[in-house]
Amino acid sequence: MPTFDAWGDRVLYALPTERTMIKRTFLLLPGIGQVKERRLWEAGVLSWEEFSERRHVEGISDHRKEDLDRELGTAMELWDRGRTDYFTRLLPSGQHWRMYRRLREATAYLDIETDGLGPGAVITMVSVHRDGKTVTLTRGIDLDAGGLERALAGTKMLVTFNGSTFDLPMIEREFPFIVPRVPHYDLRHACPKVGLRGGLKQVEVLLGHRRPQEVEYVTGEEAVYLWHLWQRKGSENALRLLRRYNQEDARNLEPLAAIVYDRLADMLAGGCGR
Repeated sequence: MPTFDAWGDRVLYALPTERTMIKRTFLLLPGIGQVKERRLWEAGVLSWEEFSERRHVEGISDHRKEDLDRELGTAMELWDRGRTDYFTRLLPSGQHWRMYRRLREATAYLDIETDGLGPGAVITMVSVHRDGKTVTLTRGIDLDAGGLERALAGTKMLVTFNGSTFDLPMIEREFPFIVPRVPHYDLRHACPKVGLRGGLKQVEVLLGHRRPQEVEYVTGEEAVYLWHLWQRKGSENALRLLRRYNQEDARNLEPLAAIVYDRLADMLAGGCGR
């Protein structure tokens, strides 16, 4: 079996084009929710082109179809122009994964650590993985608004694991307006759709990936302990292990994002929707 990273690379470059993925959802259209979208799929209308080419679509009046045809015409034009901000605004966040292949080269894989989970918790470390390099910022050393802004400069998509409810709100609270308003592919919500359940480390194990031995069994709770060990006793080894753990969290999001994208694409190709 190829390595986790090699598998992710192999999968990504064999994927169908990104346009197929974005053009298989109708949720950007006014008045079209998940139920109506599924009815379109069941009626054999699987893409924007197929919708536009039909003179009549069951359940949609001819007048309304004309309006929706215009909406889709605008969407096609803006997609061809690379205006992903339009789709970020109109699509539910759970559909942003459809833009991943197009934006992959400008995607940042982000993970944070904190000193606990209570209401007073603060960010202790942030890792941003991009272009094969990982930048790690540490509280009290180099974690500040400027450093985070530089690490994210030019980002056109964010990939996280549970970033919607944890990482990004924490960053927004401590560093307002630093995180770019770009499509966000949250693997915590995408993984269960393709049968990968559990936390990030559990999903990695399901896919046959083992982390380096020194951080293989480090958990989120132990990461908090490592931070306190550094803060209270100045343990350089604890800080080094925490950095390595945080970096693994961020780096492993890249192959996982490709693998999950591939499986979601397969579901679409098989007519299974999302």
